Amino acid sequence: MKFNQPIRFTPIYQSRVWGGRRMETLLGATLPDATTPFGEAWTVSDRPEAQSVTADGVSLHELWASHREAVFGKALLASPSPTFPLLMKILDACDDLSIQVHPPANMAAALKGEPKTEMWFIAHAEPGAKIYAGLKPGVTRADFDKALQNGAVAEVVHVIEARTGDCLFIPSGRVHAIGAGLLIYEIQQNSDTTYRVFDWNRVGLDGKPRALHVQESLQSIDFADFEPQVQQIAADGTLVKCDFFDVRLCDKAGSAGEAGECVTLAVVSGKISVGGTILKAGDFALIPAAMDAKTRVVTPIDTTSQWLEIRVPA
Repeated sequence: MKFNQPIRFTPIYQSRVWGGRRMETLLGATLPDATTPFGEAWTVSDRPEAQSVTADGVSLHELWASHREAVFGKALLASPSPTFPLLMKILDACDDLSIQVHPPANMAAALKGEPKTEMWFIAHAEPGAKIYAGLKPGVTRADFDKALQNGAVAEVVHVIEARTGDCLFIPSGRVHAIGAGLLIYEIQQNSDTTYRVFDWNRVGLDGKPRALHVQESLQSIDFADFEPQVQQIAADGTLVKCDFFDVRLCDKAGSAGEAGECVTLAVVSGKISVGGTILKAGDFALIPAAMDAKTRVVTPIDTTSQWLEIRVPA
């Protein structure tokens, strides 16, 4: 396999009771069938149940395990992670997702789960769309328990009016939910542990109520997390920089990182050109460490072109 050009994977589409068809209508994606509500596209995934694979049949796991320096760079050779550390997705929420939480690192093992810190970039928001994150001021554990008993959990969770271009950081332990009417790019730790604490009293695609994880949720929620706000974009385009990922929003021509560094590009609007490859909205591509400085120059094709640059911190 050549490592002097962008590496792209075939998206893995996941049906969800709250999903829709906007990856098709807004991003031009070819969905697996004509009727299923698809809620997620796993675009960069190194998980046994959902393994990203190139058109040539090379898996992301094989790249991480056997070609780490050429693809991911010397800085990540010392990473102890047995799998690529991030999971990247596009989410299409046509209904409210469950109110949920991911376990913090100090609780995950005891709860038999994996910690998950994530971030959302809102690529499209319908008028009136909302995101739920953190608690309303002064809400206590006792208040939350009472809301659970009364089926009123949504009334104690902080609500943010969502707008296209907003970004929200969701550390492990932050109670949250994506509201209806949102198309979101999600960058997260490589984890699939979610504890649902409230699911709007609905049933799944099989007609049965979806499982809740109330006790695990109550042990995971940060009850001192009040009114989080959307991220402010830094002068260099940084949206989120944490221990697990560094994500920047770009709209001008320039190098996708430096030679010897791996960067993932995720196009959120318009089209771009890099290394002789055209990427459109909805496309993700790894820029391998082995690509030279000249080849990794990104050129926007449209005036609307915007893309995320995603890095794994060394």
